[in-house]
Amino acid sequence: MPLRTIYNLAILLSMTGIMASTFTTHTDPISTSPMNTAAHVAPIKKDPVRRDSVTSVKAFANVYKVLMSPRCMNCHPSGDIPLQGDDNHLHTMGPRRGTDGKGIYAMKCSNCHQPTNTPGLHTPPGNPEWHLPPATMRMVFQGRTPRQLAKQLVDPKQNGNKNVEKLLEHADDGLVKAGWNPGEGRTLPPMSHAEFKKAWTTWINTGAYAPQR
Repeated sequence: MPLRTIYNLAILLSMTGIMASTFTTHTDPISTSPMNTAAHVAPIKKDPVRRDSVTSVKAFANVYKVLMSPRCMNCHPSGDIPLQGDDNHLHTMGPRRGTDGKGIYAMKCSNCHQPTNTPGLHTPPGNPEWHLPPATMRMVFQGRTPRQLAKQLVDPKQNGNKNVEKLLEHADDGLVKAGWNPGEGRTLPPMSHAEFKKAWTTWINTGAYAPQR
């Protein structure tokens, strides 16, 4: 075989080897994965404020569980009479919301709900700020679907005029935290306050997305 032919053949084989090495090195591992789906090929894009609909909705599922617990929903009824007990029955004494959420006439919340819990089983829980949301901003939880409640919570016209910063701070509000100190004989929310605050913060910081339903 002529020397020139051998030389050209060697160059051709060398170039073939380089091309094969290049393609092998840059193969996308996602495309060869058995879990290859549209979601994996095109992951959710995040903008500078960390929007992530999947993470946000997942976090709200935990937030919703807490807000639907008796410790939260009893003070966020659909009507003007607070709820009571773990079964969410109407308050036995029949107090009314009132304009400011603190009751009407002689039936004021603070008449029975003192600054601290009253000792004893099923006695009135206490807090210096005990009240329902005011009549002008009722903030109803009862009967709300996850989607409805999520959209309500981020609407300043329905959440007490709170912006994002105020919403984040609200996780440490005195009445919110009182849900984890309800007095003897009452169940606690389904997760700790620290876990709730983490879910609440994650939901808001990743875009405060509302579930589909």
